[in-house]
Amino acid sequence: MADKGFLDWPFFEPRHRDLAGRLEDWCAAHLPVDHRDVDDACRELVAALGRDGWLVHTGADAGGRLDIRTLCLIREILARHDGFADFAFAMQGLGMGAVSLFGTAGQRQWLDRTRAGTAIAGFALTEPGAGSDVAATATVAERDGDGWRLSGEKTYISNGGIADIYVVIARTGEAPGARGLSAFLMPADTPGLSVVERIDVMAPHPLARLRMEGVALPGAALVGGTGEGFKVAMAVLDHFRPTVGAAALGFARRAFDAAVTRAKAPRPSGALADYQMVQGHLADMALTIDAAALLIYRAAWAKDRGAARISREAAMAKLYATEAAQDVIDMAVQLHGGDGVRAGVAVEGLYREIRALRIYEGASDVQRLVIARSVLS
Repeated sequence: MADKGFLDWPFFEPRHRDLAGRLEDWCAAHLPVDHRDVDDACRELVAALGRDGWLVHTGADAGGRLDIRTLCLIREILARHDGFADFAFAMQGLGMGAVSLFGTAGQRQWLDRTRAGTAIAGFALTEPGAGSDVAATATVAERDGDGWRLSGEKTYISNGGIADIYVVIARTGEAPGARGLSAFLMPADTPGLSVVERIDVMAPHPLARLRMEGVALPGAALVGGTGEGFKVAMAVLDHFRPTVGAAALGFARRAFDAAVTRAKAPRPSGALADYQMVQGHLADMALTIDAAALLIYRAAWAKDRGAARISREAAMAKLYATEAAQDVIDMAVQLHGGDGVRAGVAVEGLYREIRALRIYEGASDVQRLVIARSVLS
């Protein structure tokens, strides 16, 4: 039932429409998967997405370019069918984003593996005292001969505990704050790295707190230059923030379809859709979904056309789409009545899944700051 009319918008090329059709067929054949064991589900999805060629899109081409419209389309469609499949796909891109954009030929061998689905990636950025404020990163990387030794903790790390490779942001001290950070490529089996806590959240995913105690890495582990870690992290988020909005859009479309179906269902007292107030709610949901889609695909289109930075457009897309999806899903729950909060009902699961998207990769208030600074500058 999901609206496909947006694929005719001028943001897209025939190849995008072809990809969307093929992915719809793949999702119908393979999703959803059994989520009861989140680790096994994630491994299964990464392997299947890699085997069937979808993870190729999570890495940059030889020219260092990512097709953001394709990433957004894939995330939207996967999220509409199965939020866990979206998670598995997205983390292969985000986890290796730094290598896609700044990696050496040697480092890109890991990218080959994550795109094939034979290795799982993680992006170790968040810390107990440094979430949205990356400049507050406390994990330290000290020179050790030709290499480095890393010490510190990272938390809420997606794929933590099952990842084969992590990109870690650590303080190397070239300057205070954001200018003194660097990015490193760290295999999960490196001595000194441990998983000290697995974190359970309201919509379960593989999450963990990691500890590094004198982790030794070679000089070749440095991604980009020393002191460029903040630039690396922000570039990765610039590319992937619109895709978070796309995932939220997929959730919203599924909730809207469920709400329309519910509203049209016959009842002894008449269908809910006969009531003008319900019609008004459905109209608001349709409006916010289209507005979110326009912002998402504008940002993706701008980046694909060669814009050096899309911080403002990406922030607008991520902020509006995630907040709007929360509203759409909340109304879908309301229109379902008691069934809306019943475990196992689609809108109940979406209600739990959407909440995290307003926090990760830059919380909503951080996106407001990004937009405001752009306006004021």
